[in-house]
Amino acid sequence: MLYYGVIMHNRVSFLAILACFALARSMAAQTPTLTVQVNHPIAKVSPTLYGLMTEEINYSYDGGLYAELVRDRAIGHGFGALMHWPVVARGNSLAAVSVDESTGPSAALPRSLRLSVTRASPEALAGVENDGYWGLAVRPNAVYSGSFFAKTDSPGIPVTVSLENDATGVIAATATVTELTSDWNRYAFTLKTGAVPITANNHLILTIARPATVWFDLVSLFPPTYNDRVHGNRIDLMEKLAALHPKFLRFPGGNYLEGEHIAERFDWKKTIGPWDDRPTHMSPWRYRSSDGMGLLEFLEWCEDLKMQPVLAVYAGNSLAQDHVEPGPALESYVQDVLDEIEYVTGGAGTKWGSERAKEGHPAPFPLHYVEIGNEDEFDRSGSYDGRFAQFYHAIKQRYPELQLIATAPVRSVTPDVLDEHFYMSAEQSFAQAHHYDNHERSGPKIFVGEWATREGAPTPDLNAALADAAWMTGLERNSDLVIMSSYAPLFTNVNPEASQWAPDLIGYNALTSYGSPGYWAQVMFSDHLGAEVVPANLEGAGPRVYESVTRDEALHKIFVKVVNANSNPCPLAIDLEGADKITPQAALTTLRGNTPNATSSIADPRAIIPVDRTVQVAGPKFTEAFAPYSINVLELSY
Repeated sequence: MLYYGVIMHNRVSFLAILACFALARSMAAQTPTLTVQVNHPIAKVSPTLYGLMTEEINYSYDGGLYAELVRDRAIGHGFGALMHWPVVARGNSLAAVSVDESTGPSAALPRSLRLSVTRASPEALAGVENDGYWGLAVRPNAVYSGSFFAKTDSPGIPVTVSLENDATGVIAATATVTELTSDWNRYAFTLKTGAVPITANNHLILTIARPATVWFDLVSLFPPTYNDRVHGNRIDLMEKLAALHPKFLRFPGGNYLEGEHIAERFDWKKTIGPWDDRPTHMSPWRYRSSDGMGLLEFLEWCEDLKMQPVLAVYAGNSLAQDHVEPGPALESYVQDVLDEIEYVTGGAGTKWGSERAKEGHPAPFPLHYVEIGNEDEFDRSGSYDGRFAQFYHAIKQRYPELQLIATAPVRSVTPDVLDEHFYMSAEQSFAQAHHYDNHERSGPKIFVGEWATREGAPTPDLNAALADAAWMTGLERNSDLVIMSSYAPLFTNVNPEASQWAPDLIGYNALTSYGSPGYWAQVMFSDHLGAEVVPANLEGAGPRVYESVTRDEALHKIFVKVVNANSNPCPLAIDLEGADKITPQAALTTLRGNTPNATSSIADPRAIIPVDRTVQVAGPKFTEAFAPYSINVLELSY
């Protein structure tokens, strides 16, 4: 019995070993595979695939990228004109503020803030203050550049300008402006902070020390700016944009270009020159634009980040269905666009190039793409076909080298590029990852000028980022057709009163900013993009696993992007056919979270960020497991 038992035990063990081998073979057979034909590129990757789209929404320019700290620097009219300009009356001083509709610093700005002080002294100052955009950031050892336009009925009266903390009343910096006159003039000042704490709850105060009436307008204060540009952009936001390696900027926006009505469009000629020549205008998102971010400032933004401009021009249609019929009525708008192109590209000897030169930029800007209108499929008049043709023929006649972008399908002429927009749920983004795989190639090239997965607020959560990344694998695989793409909207001020649309790629308040999971997905994709698309066949991975593979022959790099939107790890047997030699060390960058609704915020800006690590690969055939809920870029050298 003992002998029989030993035999049976050994037989059972042998069968168990055979079962293990069978299970291992079965598991190996079931391991998902990604087969890449490295030496057979099928298309060139568009060198302009990833860029930026921007417009004035969610306080993206004023209160956002444009570094101006003073809110409503140009005094408006009507209810709320002085909402951010309350009176300051210290001690026993007496003062009142009002909007004076009868006087302003220029014809473009015909009104002003009137400060009437009936009692004041050096011990009891009176004036006005401004609270900025949900706070005003103060940093230690910083230099702030300020100015205002003013006149007075008491010539020679000094104005004291201070940065004061809301909670403590501590003055971070102060300056005095003297010699005001009875005529409008511009006065500049500098505020220098010392060893003060970093705070956002501050306000700017302008005070006088004796009875008088002073009129103010265009009160301005700028912190240090990116590249030290005068009246430039916020450093932290520009650094985040630089990390995206954007190849273009589509500006001045979508709806912001059109305006609610024709009179509220982005009228570029009213956004150039000195501030007192810029009348400001109402944006379609129901707050007033300072127009500090004018046409030249957009072009300098492109220059700072080495992007090419994609110039969107007004084409005779506004959001409230105001439109201009093609024909004679449209001619002045066509001429306005020809003038705009000359402002951008003309030499200093041309009419509009000379205007640019007067503003300090004699050199022309490069321009390859002009977009005619915005989302004209919403024009119920059906006039876009005729309007586009009229612009097309006029622009091509003078600038035949320009590539012209249509914002809706047209029949009368063939555009060079068609702009298509996609705002999708996460499920739709996953489902549309192969949207362009079998798209017609004989028509215009495609510009995906606005797209986003709409999940998360105020910025995308991880699930939205996963869906975004799935969508981007399709853009990369088809970048012979899709030559440009840009997420929208780009920015949001995270204060609840500031937001009109969610989600948005980058969030910020007066003091700081953060990149959303969607932002980091964009960084990963744009930072790891080869020059050619190579065939890749994904098998057995099941739903919600997506890939794209590109190579850069000059750098001897292969970039394998894998999105695993499932709750389980995804092991992939990767076969790099045609790659004779692969460096054993590869770089793997992963963006992941424990749950799909994980996200980052202004309070926790680094909750979801990419992590880099080195992985070992055993030649052109190897297996790599990709984490649940993860976006991955595997960079291999050969």
